[in-house]
Amino acid sequence: MSFRSILLAASIALATVGAAHAQAFPVTLEHAYGKTTVTAEPQRIVTWGWSNEDAVIALGKIPVGMPFQSYGGGDNGIHEWVEEALTKAGAETPTVLDAGSEPPIEQIAALNPDLIIAAYSGITKEQYAVLSGIAPTIAFSGAPWSTSWQDLTLIVGKALGKEDEATTLVAETTNWVKAEFAKYPALKEVTFASANDYDGSMAVYAPLDARMKFLTDFGMTFNPSVAALSPGDDAFYFSLSYELFDQLEADIFVTYFEEQSALDTWLATPQARNYPPIVNGGLAALVGTENVAAVSPPSILSLRWGLPRYLEILGTAADAVTKN
Repeated sequence: MSFRSILLAASIALATVGAAHAQAFPVTLEHAYGKTTVTAEPQRIVTWGWSNEDAVIALGKIPVGMPFQSYGGGDNGIHEWVEEALTKAGAETPTVLDAGSEPPIEQIAALNPDLIIAAYSGITKEQYAVLSGIAPTIAFSGAPWSTSWQDLTLIVGKALGKEDEATTLVAETTNWVKAEFAKYPALKEVTFASANDYDGSMAVYAPLDARMKFLTDFGMTFNPSVAALSPGDDAFYFSLSYELFDQLEADIFVTYFEEQSALDTWLATPQARNYPPIVNGGLAALVGTENVAAVSPPSILSLRWGLPRYLEILGTAADAVTKN
């Protein structure tokens, strides 16, 4: 083959790849506030909410702006697994948006985004309308703050024109998660419930909570008492008085604390001392802000960072109660 033929073949191959990528757009995504169409490959992406940037970075794009993650993000507002991924990609740190419960509209607009991703968030319809005036915006689907890590990755993949890559990444990660769960077979033999002491009562996590759905997706079983005690609305948690706490039945009790001292203080309270799952050795307490953030809920990036430790704690509690 002549040099000219080689160049021609290479040009045809590159043109084919470029055409195939161009055909990925436009794409339309449905969400809680309607439909959003992305007409061309986004180059300046801003994320808002929780872990949206994780999916963007995992799929090979670097956002120009992302939210300050006050929970588990350290002084700079960036989760450790995100920092590691940015370093691995050799990328500059994106602009970290000001912390707050509402999107910083002026700061976002100044970044001149061509796509805003808030697929895991709780933005209101009014906030969505304002953001959509800046750039095409993808809101959450279903209930606020409930998008699974799988769905989030697939949504972001579609928005970026990387559906196939997202599907492959979810499949590979799912297989890895299954293998990690398989190391602790006792987890499929027990029921669980999860709560934290909050504002004078127990905040019990409902099945809708993404953290809970993650556990049930991979074979763990909610104790039926959770559904029986739940008010049945769309909230991801419900309050239960200390007096009724022992009605929350389970083999293992999953809870989350930022510091060991706070857990120790709670374990000394009457409601904890007398709670049957704890008395029977079924306490599964994940401690440390970053550890909790990595699974609250998990993302396509945070899973490999935080899941092994989480499963070790869950598995130890399951082993304790099944061997009693």
